Amino acid sequence: MTAQSLKLDVENAASISALLLRPENARACFVFAHGAGAGMSHPFMETVAAGLSDRGIASLRYQFPYMEKGSKRPDAPAVAHAAVRAAVADAAQRCAGLPLIAGGKSFGGRMTSQAQAIAPLAGVRGLAFLGFPLHPPDKPSVARAAHLSELRIPMLFLQGTRDGFAELTLLEPVVRDLGAMASLHLVQEADHSFHVPARSGRNDREVMNEVLDALSAWIGGLPT
Repeated sequence: MTAQSLKLDVENAASISALLLRPENARACFVFAHGAGAGMSHPFMETVAAGLSDRGIASLRYQFPYMEKGSKRPDAPAVAHAAVRAAVADAAQRCAGLPLIAGGKSFGGRMTSQAQAIAPLAGVRGLAFLGFPLHPPDKPSVARAAHLSELRIPMLFLQGTRDGFAELTLLEPVVRDLGAMASLHLVQEADHSFHVPARSGRNDREVMNEVLDALSAWIGGLPT
């Protein structure tokens, strides 16, 4: 299945590109943003979109304005939040009737959760984070999690146990303190990109299948 290329208008910013992949049997739509260093066409993003499609879940992935311009410097939060809102609004129109889930990889997930904390994303039933960047590598902190307590919708954290952006001794208490609204799925031996070492006995394809199966199951269990 070929993804549909889109252009989205963002408030106070240039238009951005997006890709919609919607299988015929779609039961939900995941609106997801890329990480800080790679855009929506990165192999990781392609794998997630294709894997979700195989599991009956549509996806709309999109560029942040800085990535659209070819810059390496991420947008200011307000600009990123506006892009999140534009993508969610577009998905709501194109996938009318489907439950919406928002989130993304690393930076993209954090910008989505910040946007949700400022003002709820219309129609979004849950947030899914593919490697939540709790802190920069070698700079452990929980400051980036402060806004999560303001969220009132279900959250899923998909996290590798070797993720240098989220020490488990910090992340696990954060998720626990969020209560019943938050779930944590740990991917053994995976790093921030969900790569695993050869000694794990698994390959990256198997790991991504675990991630996608967990995400699909969580989406299927969301309240209607």
